[in-house]
Order: sequence, then structure tokens, then C-alpha cells
Amino acid sequence: MTALPELRGPAAGDDELIAAIANGNLETLGALFDRHALSVRRYLGRLGLDASDVDDLVQATFLEVLRAAPRFDPSFLARNWLFGIATSLVRRHRRSLGRFAARLARAARSSESTPPATPAELFEGDETTRRLDRAFSSLSAKKREVFVLVTLEGLSGEEAATALGIPVNTVWTRLHHARSELRAALGEGEQ
Repeated sequence: MTALPELRGPAAGDDELIAAIANGNLETLGALFDRHALSVRRYLGRLGLDASDVDDLVQATFLEVLRAAPRFDPSFLARNWLFGIATSLVRRHRRSLGRFAARLARAARSSESTPPATPAELFEGDETTRRLDRAFSSLSAKKREVFVLVTLEGLSGEEAATALGIPVNTVWTRLHHARSELRAALGEGEQ
């Protein structure tokens, strides 16, 4: 394969790398990973996943590229396409965790009361951070995904719609509701 050095170099475009992957050139997956793993990791982290889950889902995203590469549309940015793959994997992961948690709860048959926070836990973060975390985690997964893609990752509404496989109007509706819910949740403690 004489074209490999060219494909791994900075001159190769993402669409060329993905096309090479689709044609069985697995070595170019490393170049795609090197370019986009940090963005995918940041996106997954911003969705509120545990750090250990983020690492696993970054790997799973790029493994899924092997299967999805033949369907890649080069008219879209690879980063946004990868965000769409990652979003699908996060949804699957959360459903799996939900089923597991339900089974544990049934098995334990315990009350859902949580123990009071320890002094160390109370000291760990300031009140503003805790309020923001609570407000952000209270958003539905779909609103959180749109909020992270548009507000934190800087995707346009059209790019987010493509990544999530939803109409652009749905993106704007979810973003509006997410922002409203965050404002309301953060404003509660200021009265």
C-alpha cells in the first residue's frame, strides 16, 4: 500500500481517511483517532458520563467507524459524524445502565434514601458548581445532547441536526427548552 504515508499525513482529509477505512485500510483509523479523539472525549465528558465510561465510549466510537465508514457522506464534517456515532453509543449505554440499575434495585429491594453527605463531600465543591451540576443533570438526555453540541461544542443547528439525525427545528426547540430549564434551575437559589 504505497498510499498509506500520504493518507496518514496532515494533507489527507478526513473524508479520504474514512474512505480508506471503508475500503479496508485499518491503519488510517489511527490517523482519524489522533485527529478527533480529544473532541469526542470532550463531547462525551460534557454529556455527564463518568470518566471511565468516557474512555470506553471513545474507543467504541472509533471501533464503530469501521462498520459505519461505508455509509459516511463526505459532504458532512467527520467530527460531526463522529459526534453522531458517539451519541448513539451513549444512548445505548444509558439504556443498558438503566436496565442494570433497575435489576439491582429489584434485587436489593431497598429504599431509595441516600445517606447524608459527608463533610468531605460538602467541602469538595462550591455551591454554584453544585447548583450547575444539578441543573445540568436535570435536563433530559436529548436536551443535554443538543445543548452540549450547539453551546459547548460550537456546532450549528444544522450540524447538530445531522449529527443527531433529527430535524433542525427539533434542535432549536430542545435548545430553547434546555436553556429555559437551566435558567430556571439556576435562578431558584438567588431569591
